[in-house]
Order: sequence, then structure tokens, then C-alpha cells
Amino acid sequence: MKLPNSFQCVASVISILSMTAVSVAHAEPLKVGSSAPLFSLKDQDGKDVQLSERKNKGWSVLYFYPKAGTPGCTTQACAFRDSVSVIRKEGAEVFGISSDEVTKLAAFHKEHKLTFSLLSDPNSKTISEYGVKMPIVGMAKRWTFIVDPELKIRYINDKVDPALDAKLVSDTLKMLKASSAVPAK
Repeated sequence: MKLPNSFQCVASVISILSMTAVSVAHAEPLKVGSSAPLFSLKDQDGKDVQLSERKNKGWSVLYFYPKAGTPGCTTQACAFRDSVSVIRKEGAEVFGISSDEVTKLAAFHKEHKLTFSLLSDPNSKTISEYGVKMPIVGMAKRWTFIVDPELKIRYINDKVDPALDAKLVSDTLKMLKASSAVPAK
């Protein structure tokens, strides 16, 4: 049976929407053991930072946060600043990621004397790829990932306490490194 043109148009739209809903519903969330989605983002100085350049160069701590300058984000950033030397002793580098523009990150970085890179994801592409985008507002949820030198995700924390995140990351890095250093029998 042939439908009138207006019904064909509606049927096409419904078909497209249902296919989109199916593909979104089947998107796999990131898990421990997954490959970390690669990215190229600008740091607070406008320099490109690519996750792929970290391959075989050590561990990477990727902490996503909503907005520079807010109380929780400031607490978290300053805690990482105060713990970064301990984290680096474990062979890891810290990267804070938000949807803030580079200029906002530069001011935040300078004001709090941060000693690690803040990365700008203004279109929230990387934030979306890591599954941490807040609906509607487009900002990142407060999540932390630890990525090993092979760029595999080894740890995910989706219940981050901004004041305690850096200490938990440091302790977790020690545990992960100890467990991966155990020789096979």
C-alpha cells in the first residue's frame, strides 16, 4: 500500500529516530581494560597535548571536572597540585580536563600555581567519548581515569571526592603498579 507523501515523511523520520535510539542504546560505556579514547586538546598555554604521545611513557591520570574556579574544582586542582610530586614518583602525569576555554584555564592555572596541565575541550568531544558529559549543560561530570603506559584504562572513579581524589589516585597507582609487576608463575 502506498502512503501519501506526508505519511512517508513521518515514517522516514520515525525510522531514522528509532535507528539512532538503537545505536545510542548499544554504545558501550568505558570499562577497566578498555582502550582509552585518544584525544588532542589544547593545554592552558594553547599547546597541543595528545594522549597518543603518552604511549610507553608512563601512566596518565585524566581527571574530568565541571568548571574551573568553582569551589569543588578548585579544591580538587589544589589537591592534585599538592600531591603531583608523589604521583610523578609513581611514573604518572596528571591532566585535568574540562569544557572551559584555554583563556579561562590559563587564569585558573596561574591563580592556583598549578604544576600540571589543564586541557580544554570546548566542544565536549573528549568529555563525551569518556562518557562523562552532563546532559543538557555539556560540562564534564567529576570522574577520574588512570590509564596505563599501553593506553588501557586501569581505573575509573565515578564518585570523586574533590578533596581526596589526588590521595586516592596516588594510592591506586601504587597498587596497580605493584599488581602489574608481579611475575607470572
